[in-house]
Amino acid sequence: MSEENMSIVQHLCEEIGKGNLAVIDEHYATNCVYHSPAFGDLNGPEGVRLLFESTFAAFPDLCFTVEDIIAEGNTVAARYVVTGTHRGELMGVPPTNNQVIWTAMDISRFEDGKIVETWHEANVLGMLQQIGTIPAQ
Repeated sequence: MSEENMSIVQHLCEEIGKGNLAVIDEHYATNCVYHSPAFGDLNGPEGVRLLFESTFAAFPDLCFTVEDIIAEGNTVAARYVVTGTHRGELMGVPPTNNQVIWTAMDISRFEDGKIVETWHEANVLGMLQQIGTIPAQ
């Protein structure tokens, strides 16, 4: 079960990185909750899709690279690096065309082969510093 769940998370990262958001419906349960400090709690696959649609609107060349993936039982933890060029509005910030790189981690819990809950943490501060909205220290 752990190996299968890790494969699902890997597949999600690869496909979402290609802009294939249809894969969200395939792997997230209809009652899932995606906890994001930047966006709040997002419900259902439509909430998860909204998060990625807004992120792709800001960074159309978004790319995910999985650095680590670990599973135990029905839980998968993934650490990845995200890169992109700020070419669209993000949280009210107009495009800067700055290339950015940030790290993120997700812990996802599975039931019956689908993700029912994800806790997402990302270096949003570092990303906002790179697009120039917050001064770098």
